[in-house]
Amino acid sequence: MAKSLFLVASLLVLENVFVIQATFPPTLIVDMAKVVMDNYCSPEKLVGMKEAIESASSNTEILNIPDEESLANVLSTGVQTTVSDPRLMVTYEPNYVPVVAPKMPPLPPEQLIAVIQTSIKLDILEGNIGYLRIDHILGEEVADKIGSLLLDLVWNKILPTSALIFDLRYTGSGDISGIPYIVSYFTEAEPLLHIDTVYDRPSNTTTKLFSMSTLLGERYSMTKPLIVLTSKNTRGIAEDVAYCLQNLKRATIVGEKTAGGSVKIDKFKVADTDFYVTVPTAKSINPITGTTWEVTGVSPDVVVNAEDALATAIKIVNLRAQVPAIIEGSATLIADNYAFENIGADVAAKLKELLENGEYSMVVSKSSLEAKLSADLKTLSGDKCLKTTSNTPALPPMNYSPEMYIELIKVSFHTDIFENNIGYLRFDMFGDFEEVKPIAQIIVEHVWNKIVNTDAMIIDLRNNLGGPSTAIAGFCSYFFDADKEIVLDKLYDRPSGTTTEFRTLPELTGTRYGSKKSLIILTSGATAGAAEEFVYIMKKLGRAMIVGETTAGASHPPKTFTVGETDIFLSIPTVHSDTTAGPAWEGAGIAPHIPVSADAALETAKGIFNKHIAGQKK
Repeated sequence: MAKSLFLVASLLVLENVFVIQATFPPTLIVDMAKVVMDNYCSPEKLVGMKEAIESASSNTEILNIPDEESLANVLSTGVQTTVSDPRLMVTYEPNYVPVVAPKMPPLPPEQLIAVIQTSIKLDILEGNIGYLRIDHILGEEVADKIGSLLLDLVWNKILPTSALIFDLRYTGSGDISGIPYIVSYFTEAEPLLHIDTVYDRPSNTTTKLFSMSTLLGERYSMTKPLIVLTSKNTRGIAEDVAYCLQNLKRATIVGEKTAGGSVKIDKFKVADTDFYVTVPTAKSINPITGTTWEVTGVSPDVVVNAEDALATAIKIVNLRAQVPAIIEGSATLIADNYAFENIGADVAAKLKELLENGEYSMVVSKSSLEAKLSADLKTLSGDKCLKTTSNTPALPPMNYSPEMYIELIKVSFHTDIFENNIGYLRFDMFGDFEEVKPIAQIIVEHVWNKIVNTDAMIIDLRNNLGGPSTAIAGFCSYFFDADKEIVLDKLYDRPSGTTTEFRTLPELTGTRYGSKKSLIILTSGATAGAAEEFVYIMKKLGRAMIVGETTAGASHPPKTFTVGETDIFLSIPTVHSDTTAGPAWEGAGIAPHIPVSADAALETAKGIFNKHIAGQKK
């Protein structure tokens, strides 16, 4: 009702503008309203309009407008705002001649051919890509008359193509009965699909449109790419076709948002006047979405300017032509190199199944392909480290001076001595052994020597994201004694089929912490990779208590593989820890002995040590 009052207000405001006597009959507004109320496709939106119109028409000042066109503009604004529909229009047209859709006269074959060639543009682009532009959607009657010619001149030339670009950027007219025809050529014969529902207000009838089981000529393959081009000028029946194909997931829409027209528009004369009301008399409701493209338009899957739509569509088709090889190549790489052989084989098989089931048929860009492939790999393997990646080249080694190394170490490591001589060490990344070895003495002097003489130690790995695993054996060795070599872990490398043992080192730079003093390691959900391997070893050997959160469940540093001759790259974990003693930490994470939030882990560890040390002093 509030919207309805806008119409009254917009008309009553004219009372202060025009002061001449009424020039139009008071019944004009009532007659106009009756046209709308009897024919508008969504009667539920007209609640309260009748009362508002009657109120407006009883006020003579409303009609004190000096000319017919001004009144028509005011009435249009009022009606459009009241119903929230810009398709409703009031016009003044004294010379209006109703448009009657011409029936196709019987024409000789040569003239029919000329008509078809003028109204339909057909081309075969490079790469065997079909291009079809239709500016008017033909109805059932016309299609029956010229169907055989359309088949010979157009459709049979399209069928052998590898993909089709269907250009509706200039299509502004058409017949409702043409919708099932077009959609059916891109769907299976069985089962019949409910593709649209059209409600016609004047006749108060609802018609369900279904795909057709029998067609003239062959259907386009269900697996070949179909791209529909749209623009802001795509209107009416063409919008319906695009919306149906989009929601059936048979076509990708590329271009601009469409006009948001109507499946059917009629123009009505208002009583015995030269005023006319344009009214959308039917509406389309898609059975899949339960909504309509009318007024709002069809939103493209890929939004680009209309003039760029064809070039964009060609890029999409060319990308999709590469997809099978990319997915199959990815499956082979995973089957041959993934750390856990059984999982790798299973992922590869299921990835090929997704390809065969058309799961990759709607990718629209390299980035969307990479995103989907990564998501599928994570879902199939449960491993967040198995994914697509960029081929970022390794940075060259930096030639730091000793002074620069000292400053870098001060930033990279944090140490402290807490109450009761409890040492604290935090670092957030593991370094490569060959890079760390030349500066080991500097690290010992500026980091390790500050905490090595403590009575207990807290190692904070809550923010440690991992890094190379080559330094793990050396770091672990500081917490064991020199008189006995210990096998820390066994690492299996899938590509080479070899197993490498991590063992404690007999010689170290600096003093060992030894195996007797207590050790707590702090973890969080961000603790990953090499840091997890360190935690895994220390927990498995009973050398440390773990406090905090379950770790990330990452992997040993993955390797980057190129998929065939493409610029798609996979990050594949190729190494896993020894699983003979229990399940792997890769993909699952390491559960702490004492689970607490990462924020509370440090205070919890300090409390444990303080209580323990206090107990020893009694």
